[in-house]
Formats: sequence, structure tokens, C-alpha cells
Amino acid sequence: MDAWRIVHILALLWMGAGLGATYPLIVRAWLSKDVQFQMYALVEAANNETRVLLPGAMLSGATGFFWGVAEYDFIRDGWLAALTGLFVFFWLVCLPLMGFGLRRARTAALIAARDGEATDELREILDDRVPLVFGTALVLSVPLMAWLAIFKPF
Repeated sequence: MDAWRIVHILALLWMGAGLGATYPLIVRAWLSKDVQFQMYALVEAANNETRVLLPGAMLSGATGFFWGVAEYDFIRDGWLAALTGLFVFFWLVCLPLMGFGLRRARTAALIAARDGEATDELREILDDRVPLVFGTALVLSVPLMAWLAIFKPF
């Protein structure tokens, strides 16, 4: 099963690269007051999310599942069931919600950049902070899921 392990680690690196390319841009967009920079950061974050983060998350989930099925038992190994549940919640609930909020913020930033001033809609969306909250949840999920996979506490 070393082949699954290697492919899964590569998929995790791909997912980590996507998260590292997306989340810092979201944070910088929310910290900035410059509409042009917000537009740039949100457009780039949305592009990185769809081009790098989503494929990496899908591949890491698929390879992790097949590696888990090949080597472990979901019923006997409680840590694997917990890891699967966390993956489903974080990557199949939080990731789409972050993406929806990010695309909404990107659209509002593009409209504000076209108009040359911060619109009320952009201010409302930036106060909402949906991509920031769910992006933070995703970033914090990585060490938690890694801890489960490495230490297998139960």
C-alpha cells in the first residue's frame, strides 16, 4: 500500500498548496481598505480556490479513502471514522461555503472597482466575513486531521 501512501501525500501537498495560495489572499483582502487591491486579492483567491484548492481537496479525499479502505477498518479504527467525519464536515461543508462567500465578495469587489469606490454591497459583504471564517476553519482543520491520522488516539 505504499503507492496509495505516496499518492495521498502528494495530494495532501497539492491541497496544502491550494490552501496556502487562497487563504492569505482572503485575509489580506479583508485587512486592506484599497478597493483595487481587494478586487485583485479576491479574484486571485477565487481563482486559486477553483484551480488548486478544490482539485487538491478532492484528490486528497479520494486517495485517503482508498488508502483507508485498503489498510484499515472503519468500524474497528475509531480514529479513521472520526477523521472521515471531520473531512466530510470541513471539506464538503466549509469549503463550498467559503467558495460561495468568496465568489460573492469577488463579484462585489469587481463592481466596486468598476465604479471606483467602495459600494454599500461591498462593505456589507466584507463585514459578513464568510470566506474568512470558513477559511480559518479549513486552516485549523489541517493540524487536527493530521493529529488524528498520525497519532491514531482511538
